[in-house]
Amino acid sequence: MQLSRRALLQSGAMVAGLSLAPRVALAQSDRIESLIARMTLAEKAGQLSCFSDLLRAPGVVFNPGAASGNTAAQLANIRAGRVGMLFNGTGVAGGRAMQRMALEETRLGIPLIFGADVIHGLRTVFPIPLAEAGSFDLDLAERTARGAALESTALGIHWTFAPMVDVARDQRWGRVAEGSGEDTYLGQAMAAARVRGFQGKDLRDPTRMLACPKHFAAYGAVAAGMDYNSVDISMEALREIHFPPFQSSFAAGAVTAMSAFNDINGVPATANHWLLTDLLRGEWAFKGVVVSDWTADEELIAHGYAADGRDAAKKAFLAGVDMSMSSNLYNLHLPALVEAGEVPIAAVDASVRRVLHLKDMIGLFDNPYRSLDAKAERIQVTSPALRRLSRESGARSIVLLKNDGGLLPLKSNPGRIALIGPFGDDRDNVVGMWAFMAEKKINVDLASGIRAKLADPSQLDVVKGSDVEAALPGGIEAAVAAARAADVVLLAIGETQNMSGEAQSRTAIIVPPAQQALVEAVAATGKPVIVLLRHGRALALSGAVRDAPAILATWFLGSEAGNAIADVLFGTVNPSAKLPVSFPHDSGQEPYFYNHKSTGRPDSGTPDEQFRARYRETGNNALYPFGHGLSYTNFALSALQVGGPLTANGTLAVTATIANSGKVAGTEVVQLYIRDRVASRTRPVRELKRFERLTLAPGETKQVSFTLAAADLRFWAEGKWTIEPGAFDIWLGTSSVGGLKDSFELV
Repeated sequence: MQLSRRALLQSGAMVAGLSLAPRVALAQSDRIESLIARMTLAEKAGQLSCFSDLLRAPGVVFNPGAASGNTAAQLANIRAGRVGMLFNGTGVAGGRAMQRMALEETRLGIPLIFGADVIHGLRTVFPIPLAEAGSFDLDLAERTARGAALESTALGIHWTFAPMVDVARDQRWGRVAEGSGEDTYLGQAMAAARVRGFQGKDLRDPTRMLACPKHFAAYGAVAAGMDYNSVDISMEALREIHFPPFQSSFAAGAVTAMSAFNDINGVPATANHWLLTDLLRGEWAFKGVVVSDWTADEELIAHGYAADGRDAAKKAFLAGVDMSMSSNLYNLHLPALVEAGEVPIAAVDASVRRVLHLKDMIGLFDNPYRSLDAKAERIQVTSPALRRLSRESGARSIVLLKNDGGLLPLKSNPGRIALIGPFGDDRDNVVGMWAFMAEKKINVDLASGIRAKLADPSQLDVVKGSDVEAALPGGIEAAVAAARAADVVLLAIGETQNMSGEAQSRTAIIVPPAQQALVEAVAATGKPVIVLLRHGRALALSGAVRDAPAILATWFLGSEAGNAIADVLFGTVNPSAKLPVSFPHDSGQEPYFYNHKSTGRPDSGTPDEQFRARYRETGNNALYPFGHGLSYTNFALSALQVGGPLTANGTLAVTATIANSGKVAGTEVVQLYIRDRVASRTRPVRELKRFERLTLAPGETKQVSFTLAAADLRFWAEGKWTIEPGAFDIWLGTSSVGGLKDSFELV
């Protein structure tokens, strides 16, 4: 079932915590049953084993005739039927050669399936998922996923290990960059859009690829934001916060899932029978394939949950992991475990059946060379259309955090510009994490994007000033001189792409000190300063960075980053994105998220008031809250009307008027939040329940309408979903702070 954008936003299907059954079932197949009946235990274990593609790895020229060592062993394993899937290799010629080997040189001729970590593009790269989530544009997310599928399938990929749907509320965690931020509702909407974009309506279409929501589950809740860490969490938080994006992914058609590295309340997710079998396959009726993360089954040993590789294979498999990634534990131990009576053969057959059905669903038995077309490889990789989409999505993902005095957009003839900072003409840090197969030669740096906008490119002076994490001899002096000679200063500062992503947790989410010193010196010249942040998480800004008159959150925007940023700088594109994560005042506030609970002594906002839920140094609020983002025009909301009361089986209409009172066209994201005033379990101070993007011409007025149902108000209590009558506050606004306020009753 493909859920429409309207349905996702306006129906109960998007209620946080709503249990959604998968919409794709795996039918019986005589062909598959015949294969299972003829397979040896070793061949069955092979279908449940997947490995890195050593023969088509990035930078490797495919040449099976010259294979040696590990590559020769991989070819031998394919011929022996010990490989079900290969991943992170590309290229049609190599893919066809290996598929021919699997079909013609193995006993049963079962085709291989090829996967890859296509998180936000392959050769052509789109904004990191966190940045794109800030667009609040589901159509855009679907189109970039579609673009990624077009290019990936042209290079021989059938299955992507995306989207990452973990809700991440601690900005110290590096993998926040891969998801949709701190809010469950936004995460649900983005997850479903990306699944639709990857898969489309016909999984046998050779230009579509399988989606794989990950990491199941609660990986975004690792303690202290440290990657791979433990998760101690309540059932209420799992049900209301971390499970819903997975359920939305399955409802949108996803038929695979990846287990997480972390443990949950002492039981590693990859060996968690309650999670992978009782909940996923039982309560949710998921019929698809579960694949482990990289060696996550083997890591049960280091967790202290398994004694050795044999024990790890047994516990992961019996918990519900169908495919073992990279560890080879299933090949090594599963046949012996079955022969010893420790693993039922019926369970092995069930997992093999799921894997073979997956291959059948995408047509591999009828068309084993699908997505291995040399013509598609020639015309669909880094195509002009994909590069245009990269530029469009990049510009739509930029958040205007601050614009005091209307410094932006720049005039068409802005005078002399000093572009200062380590990312001015840098092409190595534009695409972001998980883009290791990107085509670097198409990357557009910031300086190139700006020069393309200038009638006289010599108006732009580029000075590095400092390295990312270290001072440069004479760097600050050169930067100050360039600033003094300029009419306006652009500061290209922030993180490298290797400072966010997997295994890149940070204790202090700040601009590195060397760059902070550079900014302080440049700001002291008194010249107008515009900060262009490059980052994969929310940052705690301070000093001259925080105080700059204009700040743009430019994230890692992909192949066309330089052009996208220039489009916003010069007003070709009016910024419309909103923050998908809250920017704290200080790193010590993490984990910080807008939809926190109230305490018995909530922060009043008065700095000198004692004995309140706040820090000595800062209050319990954000520097820039979730949902914040400015425009080059002005919007005003008015005339909020809330129907009611809301009954258990009825709906509640919410309407308001939005007007563009500025001089240019623009797009605003109207956001609807609620709060349950009194409940049997304390509820968040606000919860996002609906949003809509509206584009208005200068002087134009529109009505915005939303519909709520009682199911939107439910929460998990005492082992079940609960809807309690009472009073609710409701806000319609342009961020998670402020807005028009009213109330209604649920009766």
